[in-house]
Amino acid sequence: MPEGDTVWQAARRLHTALAGKVLTRSDLRVPKYATADLTGRTVLEVAPRGKHLLTRIEGGLTLHSHLRMDGSWKVYDNHQRWTGGPTHQIRAILGTADRTAVGYRLPVLELLRTTDEHRAVGHLGPDLLGPDWNPDQALANLLADPSRPLGEALLDQRNLAGIGNVYKSELCFLLGVTPWLPVGALPADRAAQLPAFAKKLLEANRDRPVRTTTGRRGQDLFVYGRAPRPCLRCHTPVRVADQGDGSRERPTYWCPTCQRGPAPTTTPLRRTQRRTTN
Repeated sequence: MPEGDTVWQAARRLHTALAGKVLTRSDLRVPKYATADLTGRTVLEVAPRGKHLLTRIEGGLTLHSHLRMDGSWKVYDNHQRWTGGPTHQIRAILGTADRTAVGYRLPVLELLRTTDEHRAVGHLGPDLLGPDWNPDQALANLLADPSRPLGEALLDQRNLAGIGNVYKSELCFLLGVTPWLPVGALPADRAAQLPAFAKKLLEANRDRPVRTTTGRRGQDLFVYGRAPRPCLRCHTPVRVADQGDGSRERPTYWCPTCQRGPAPTTTPLRRTQRRTTN
């Protein structure tokens, strides 16, 4: 699933391509909105909210999309060939006189009144890259359930918006604790650092084509995707296990030497995990 910095970059690309321009083509390829026609309306802005994209359009409308695991928005000059995937995977087309935005494999696509955006994003916690960022509120949200594993609390967008599986693993490494440590067991000094760490990482990467948490070229991440290679700090083999309720794969990486706290005793590597590189 894309992280908040990836969604921020997508919003910037879409905003640059569409904002202030009149739509000359509109095609929403989901049954509920198949007859919706946005042509002739001006795109006002494209704004990110956590991992959600809000394309605000003249007339009080918002096109809400979420990329989840496989979705993407591609922007093309009008003479370019579309290369984001086969035609049957296209869910949305928004075209202007010179650019066309094409949404591929979008699992969430809905047309809302702009005044009803809260229906789509009102449940989200403070946005790490948004104007509503509030570190005190984010920390209070995380600590509200002290028995919850830290990794699960970080992924819960109701606590703070923008952290995905990569940043979850990297933040826990930087804090020196495993993702299975109960939030309430996090030392007070490290808990106080958490919101600033998270914001710093996402802000540092929102303008970068390749995400990094280490500052080392060619070794971009401390633990995510590195199992069973050695930890960049202590050279202990990095471990990996799923975390969560089992409803979806959440490969979680940690160093058993650098990070203290509970962790699974067995960590089988799936084939897809062996292919992961960062």
